[in-house]
Amino acid sequence: MQKVLLLLCAALWLCSPANASGEDEKDQAQGKLRTLPASSWTGKSSLSRATRRSLDDGLAYLARRLAETEDGSLPASTGRRDDFAPLGISALGALAFMAAGNTPDRGPYGREVAGLLGYLLRHTNLAPGEKEYGYISTQGDVKSEMHGHGYATLVLAEAYGMTGAERLRPALLAAVRLIENTQGSEGGWYYWPERAAQHEGSVTICLVQALRAARNSGITVDAKVIFRAEDYVHRLQKADGTFRYELGKETSSVALTAAAITTLNMAGRYDDSVIQSAVDAIWSGLGLVAEGGRRAADFPFYERLYIAQSFWQLSDTTHFERWFETERATIVRTQRKGGGWRGARFGDCYATAVNCLVLATPEGVLPIFQR
Repeated sequence: MQKVLLLLCAALWLCSPANASGEDEKDQAQGKLRTLPASSWTGKSSLSRATRRSLDDGLAYLARRLAETEDGSLPASTGRRDDFAPLGISALGALAFMAAGNTPDRGPYGREVAGLLGYLLRHTNLAPGEKEYGYISTQGDVKSEMHGHGYATLVLAEAYGMTGAERLRPALLAAVRLIENTQGSEGGWYYWPERAAQHEGSVTICLVQALRAARNSGITVDAKVIFRAEDYVHRLQKADGTFRYELGKETSSVALTAAAITTLNMAGRYDDSVIQSAVDAIWSGLGLVAEGGRRAADFPFYERLYIAQSFWQLSDTTHFERWFETERATIVRTQRKGGGWRGARFGDCYATAVNCLVLATPEGVLPIFQR
């Protein structure tokens, strides 16, 4: 039965608009803009005044911090070497600006989006014949690796889908092919840009989301890669509904479970029993934290980002509404005077970019946030 469901999902992937015809790809090549929610062009917002103000202050903080660097990246460290992840954090910052309706050179932060895209393009390996052709990375960044590549590819895909800018296409195509070519034997991916037997759930989530965004923007993506990735993620689920970090180990978390739901959403699955049991597990885990029965998340911003995305895509909107009401209040309350948020891991720009993304989710401007 599981195999039948997975084959059906692969068929749906192949028959979806971006793969069924060349119209989307033709439109992109001609530079046509996709139809975006009205809020992205008119300035109208579905957010409350307090939430919108918090989002605006957060974006202003990111813009100020961006001006501090010479290479076009966001400051990306707490001072610890193992927190230095400029590529991944800069990609998240670009997504935050874009989620509020900014595109390259368009909108209040259009210049910042253009600058961050330029940074990502400059760090895309487009040297023909190289083993890491298509890999987006930067020297000295010991943490982003394939996570960062996934977020950077997602940025290129979202920007390409929103603008049709042809200059983004070569790097996006190369980045997608690198993802396809490095899928491991189990169907997942690991930290480095190479095909291996090793695999890890959180990396796989980043890369599947990037592939889905690329497909939505008109780029052809190998459906077999998605089929194998979905099968891998499906096998990560435990009997209690949570998802493991990798096959063969029992460690699971609310964060990884939310990210797994997002991955399955990106592969075209939404409200089946697998996802429902995962949603129940998330609520159970969040309840245990509130009651003191489970320690807080090791990576709270990562958890927040993926709960927002996973709940937002559910057909039962009450899950997102219930969670967002409380989480939004927490985000607004903990914002610092300068507009940013404190991030003990990976720095304040990381925390601020994630919180801005979460606050902007209901706007539905980014294609990945559109229901």
